[in-house]
Amino acid sequence: MNEVRSIKQNPMPDALPNFHNLGVILRILLFSNVLALMGAVMQAAGWQDVTMQMMQIAAFSTPVLLSSLLLLWLGQPWLNTLPYWRGVLAVNVMVSIMTLLTYYFGGDFYRMAVADDRSFEMLRGVLLSVTACSLLLMYFRMRARVLSGALEDARLQVLRARIRPHFLFNTINAVLGIVRTQPGKAETALEDMADLFRMAMSDAQDLVLLHQEIKMSKQYLALEQLRMGERLSIDWQIQEMPEDALIPALLLQPLLENAVYHGIEPLIAGGCIHVLLRRNGGMLQIVVENPCSLRRDGRSHAGNRIALQNIRERLALLFDIEAKYQVASGEDYYRVEITLPYIKDKVT
Repeated sequence: MNEVRSIKQNPMPDALPNFHNLGVILRILLFSNVLALMGAVMQAAGWQDVTMQMMQIAAFSTPVLLSSLLLLWLGQPWLNTLPYWRGVLAVNVMVSIMTLLTYYFGGDFYRMAVADDRSFEMLRGVLLSVTACSLLLMYFRMRARVLSGALEDARLQVLRARIRPHFLFNTINAVLGIVRTQPGKAETALEDMADLFRMAMSDAQDLVLLHQEIKMSKQYLALEQLRMGERLSIDWQIQEMPEDALIPALLLQPLLENAVYHGIEPLIAGGCIHVLLRRNGGMLQIVVENPCSLRRDGRSHAGNRIALQNIRERLALLFDIEAKYQVASGEDYYRVEITLPYIKDKVT
């Protein structure tokens, strides 16, 4: 018998940082410059000598750093296929090669003034590069482990939010109301509800196919339309949507849920939720806009802030600074716009 395990019992495996990610590159550049500054301070004879030492270190470290980042960017697909520790070794080898090539082609320009032995200079340069590289990989590994716990908490919060008692009760009551007059429609609604809960309680994944997320969202909206009738309408603008795109699991449905409960439901006449999904170059754009009732205090509902903050945290954990999250609101509308990297499904 298969043992039922929670998400907490499935920790994220160690993985190399994504060298295609802008946030990772910026952290590497910042960390490397901090190390260079520390080295300049340690070698300087006084405060006035720090600038000169920094310039000498930068003259060597900059070409090594930039060429290594370029090589790692090109080698990312291959690195993804390696086990973690082999990947660490491969990254260190790449950095060592770039260091040796910099010495070889740089000639006397990159020679340290404090040493006369060229082999010693090259060995020292390789050791310094490998040390800096190892420290960076250690930092990214520790960061991933810390954030993996936060990501698991975010997953659990999303899954728990999906089992909303009032949604379950309202759906059951709506089905009971039509079970005799419209048995076929009632059966379809129960099947949609079963599929919705099955997908929500399945094994948590970071990324899922966009069309699967849309299918689940449409099933959710069909259940809400069963309860609200003509008060709820949906405008899907998905003509430019890439079929092979991957997005964070349970990203779209919570946005629609907020639009229904905090936008459409308080309106007597109801309204239409506009959903836009399209690819813009190397980015994927998701926009959900709904009408809303005017609030005298000018504040949004707390439910909006809780659910949307959860989405914002998951985007930051998965995509770092490459994902953008924006909220715009007016007197009678509320719009959430998410832009994230277009990740293509490998299977397709």
